[in-house]
Amino acid sequence: MNKNFDRLTPRVSRHNLLLIAAGAWLTAGGILMWRSVAYFTPVSGWPWMLLLAVVGGLLFFRGMFMRISGKHILRIRNMAIERPCLFSFFNFRSYGIMAVMISGGIALRSSHLLSNQYLSLFYLLMSITLLLSSGRFIKAWVEK
Repeated sequence: MNKNFDRLTPRVSRHNLLLIAAGAWLTAGGILMWRSVAYFTPVSGWPWMLLLAVVGGLLFFRGMFMRISGKHILRIRNMAIERPCLFSFFNFRSYGIMAVMISGGIALRSSHLLSNQYLSLFYLLMSITLLLSSGRFIKAWVEK
């Protein structure tokens, strides 16, 4: 029975798994960027708030996501199997973290604890982080 499941498993090369990972991060970052633009409403001091969100996104990427994306790239490159499962660009723990982050974002948006202006800035910060992480996967894919 295990052979039947193995035959049905969608597989890609480790090299192309880097591109799939880039696509996943790019999609998530793009969705957040779209939400940021959709929720943005100029308020007093908005240029400074935008600047703060951009700088915050760069710092969050540098302080946390640069390391996370680097670990994923290294894990993919060092996989023992040449054609891993299409969905193995994340490990199990990362899928859990992603589920918590998505659920948290939905809960935050639904709760109305933050006004749309501030939610927009938070989405901008996170989109910058995810888009830069996607760039690291693309660079790793190009470098082979």
